[in-house]
Amino acid sequence: MNAKSIPGGTITSAKGFLGGATYAGLKTKGSLDLGILYSEVPCVAVGLFTTNRIKAAPVLLCQKHLVNRRAQAIVVNAGCANACTGERGLEDAAAMAKLAAGRLGIAPQDVLVASTGVIGERLATGLIAENIEKVALSKEGGHELSQAILTTDTYTKEIAVAVEGGKFIIGGIAKGAGMIHPNLATLLCFLATDAAIDAHFLEQALRKEVDISFNMITIDGETSPNDTVLILANGLAGNEIISEGTREAEAFQAALEEVCTYLAKCIAGDGEGATKLIEVTVEGALSLADARVAARTVASSPLVKAAIHGNDPNWGRIIAALGRSGAEIEGSKIDLFLNNICLMEEGCPYTFDRDEVRAAMMGSEVPIRVCLNLGSFAATAWGCDLTEEYVTINSEYTT
Repeated sequence: MNAKSIPGGTITSAKGFLGGATYAGLKTKGSLDLGILYSEVPCVAVGLFTTNRIKAAPVLLCQKHLVNRRAQAIVVNAGCANACTGERGLEDAAAMAKLAAGRLGIAPQDVLVASTGVIGERLATGLIAENIEKVALSKEGGHELSQAILTTDTYTKEIAVAVEGGKFIIGGIAKGAGMIHPNLATLLCFLATDAAIDAHFLEQALRKEVDISFNMITIDGETSPNDTVLILANGLAGNEIISEGTREAEAFQAALEEVCTYLAKCIAGDGEGATKLIEVTVEGALSLADARVAARTVASSPLVKAAIHGNDPNWGRIIAALGRSGAEIEGSKIDLFLNNICLMEEGCPYTFDRDEVRAAMMGSEVPIRVCLNLGSFAATAWGCDLTEEYVTINSEYTT
């Protein structure tokens, strides 16, 4: 079973899902900042959340509402993270769920809540109450919803794929441009499928794909209190329930990987102030854990990121990051390639044309490949270059 990307696809491409957004005044720039994803029928739902010990109120509410692995809607706002707001923040998150439930005619416990924006400010629930009825839901509304979750992102991140001629569809949207170095999730990602699927397998599938996509991106080494990935499956495709170990499960897993990887790379490439996407592949590691930590350490190195920004083939920074990663390595066995140009072979410098390498680094994507030549495991991480604009954005974020 093959998955095919749907042109113009988004989270509402799957059957039975509607979306929409409005401007509620939560963001000062007048852009969409309040949105809803709604399924016409209740869904099997699971989520993964930040491992930051400081968890925002909407994260705590989602964890509570997902105990029975059921949901029918997601309500989300930008402009305020509702994090570090204490008991009143929890009350505000619950009020947001209740307002959305009233708008949709469903139970509050079937509504999941997400927020993104400034930490340490109370959510203006009065503005949400005044504007929630303005959220017009439609099949095309997923595009508006993808806009409503943006903060410093420069573009929307959305995709949908159909499996074997539309047997079932998986769609998704995501946001994230700063405070990205996730564990278990990224800033915000919502996924929807019309597949009928076993809840236990759905959670396993999501965890696996998040681990190799969102958990392998890094922008600035920071992990948000609001990191959330949610997936809703409403079963309206009419397929037999997908369970672990079946051919359909393999097809679902592959399609979910395509969606998650695409969204993860979009987030990494849209890092605050970024001009280049960095892709780091580590091959020949003794274990998957070694390959993963090595790749992500190189991708997150400020010195590597700065060198990539300046088109400087200072490959020693890559090797230095590799050496401190904690992965098992033998210096005399390492091969290093930048955009398929060999810079190091068997632990020694390899003669290369610096102008050729500089020219190769000027593109919008810069691939780095490291061969440890110790084992059979490999992993890929994604990051972005470090620019002056990143400092500017984050020195003026609340002013």
